[in-house]
Amino acid sequence: MWLKQLHTWHWVSAAVSLAAMLLFSITGITLNHAASISAEPQVTQSSGLLPAAVLAQLPAANDGDAPLPDEVAHEIARIAPLDPAGYAADWSDEAEVYVAMPGPGRDAWVSIDRTSGEVSAEKTERGWISYLNDLHKGRNTGDAWFWFIDVFAVACIVFTVTGLLLLQLHARHRPSTWPLVGLSLAIPLILALFFLH
Repeated sequence: MWLKQLHTWHWVSAAVSLAAMLLFSITGITLNHAASISAEPQVTQSSGLLPAAVLAQLPAANDGDAPLPDEVAHEIARIAPLDPAGYAADWSDEAEVYVAMPGPGRDAWVSIDRTSGEVSAEKTERGWISYLNDLHKGRNTGDAWFWFIDVFAVACIVFTVTGLLLLQLHARHRPSTWPLVGLSLAIPLILALFFLH
């Protein structure tokens, strides 16, 4: 009964983590070779002017990190190919509002002059490999991806621990089991202790 349960947990955790493990393995290689993978960032700059009625909706004083009012965000989305709605804004004591909108594989920002209503925006797309690498690192990916990585990590832990227990059960019929398991520990340990600098 216990062995059957162990097999069930092992294959279920393998099935749940399969696609993500493949993604994380591939992006592990692309991250390791990032310097040799060339990509030309695509930069888009935009500028415009907020209408006086929309500009009047901006608070005159520092507003902490409150997001832009909805109508202001909507107008900026019309001016630039960016939607700053919901992003924290940096309301400086000077006459500027700055909104950073980073995401996986991209950086973006909008700056608003609260006096003149002048809007400047820039979006930098770094390509698909950068997008996938940022997913691997959890960089600028939001809460849903944050929790996905945790669930995926737990599934990998279950897969590994149940695999180890299954190895223990079958080790007497496979004499190379424990030397190979020992090697899996020894190789990264030796590399970390003697070859990292």
